[in-house]
Amino acid sequence: MALDLEEYLRTAFRDKLQLQHDELHETHSRTVPAWDATALLPSTRLLLKRREVVEAERALQSRREEFRQRMERLVQRWQQLGQREEQLRDVTLKFNTFLKASSARQERALQRAAKERARAAGQGAKAARLHQELEGLLRRRERLAQRLRSLRGFGDYLQGVLARMGQFQDVPAMLAHFGALAGARAALAQQAEAGQERLAQGWAQLRQYQEEAGSELLRTNDELAQLRAQLEAARHDVLQGESHWAHVQGTAAQKTLLLGQVKLAVLNLFQLATTRLEVLTDVALEDTEAQLDTVLLCMQDLAAICANLHPREPRLRPPRLPAATSTLPMRPRGARVSLSQE
Repeated sequence: MALDLEEYLRTAFRDKLQLQHDELHETHSRTVPAWDATALLPSTRLLLKRREVVEAERALQSRREEFRQRMERLVQRWQQLGQREEQLRDVTLKFNTFLKASSARQERALQRAAKERARAAGQGAKAARLHQELEGLLRRRERLAQRLRSLRGFGDYLQGVLARMGQFQDVPAMLAHFGALAGARAALAQQAEAGQERLAQGWAQLRQYQEEAGSELLRTNDELAQLRAQLEAARHDVLQGESHWAHVQGTAAQKTLLLGQVKLAVLNLFQLATTRLEVLTDVALEDTEAQLDTVLLCMQDLAAICANLHPREPRLRPPRLPAATSTLPMRPRGARVSLSQE
């Protein structure tokens, strides 16, 4: 809406300016008389031109003033239109608020009306139900009255019983007493029946416990027999293990003794060989393999010496000795000279 109004004002202002320009041109053409340019002097023509310019300037100034006044009026009108638009907007907002409030009130009124109709319908249904209950009560009253008439003979009988007994004040007390007695009898009968049921359940549980205990005892006896057999087998295994361990210990003792003898023999042989051959070594006393290697080297040296001394005798050929017993590398020994070099 604001854009259409602005476009309309712009078009109107453009048309107004065009109209003013046309009027100014017509006025200028009317105010300036047609002179013969050839009959006038140059100064006269200059004065005429100046007067035309002054008149045109005056007319243009008046048009400018009129245009300024019109623009001021247009601005005031535009401000008034803006104020009017703000007022219309406020009025529209207030009207929308009023419509919303009105619709809300109308909706609440409809809801209240619906609730009232539902309540009225509920009241009607309740009234119909109460009416039906009243009719049912009336019919029950009639049936009770008929039953009372049919039981009147029993009432007379009870009155006669009450008069003969002379123990109770009225019939309801007598009926309450006999009702209490009947209730106590029924309770005692019910308790006796419950006791019989509990007794039967107890006997059944006892038989079940006896059966379970018998089966458990049989299982326990079987497990005990199995455990005894396992115990006997374990004892037999222990005896065998002990005898085997004693045999192993005896064999180990014999092997240990034999190993000590062998080590002692090797040590004696080593000391004898190194002492007789004057070989310097740094072999420990516990290193039996190194001692055997040293003895083997000495024997090889002796065999080489024998071969050098008797090369033509086949009987004195150096025997072929086995390799060193130790697969480990030889330990560093002291400086020694072989017998062949000596």
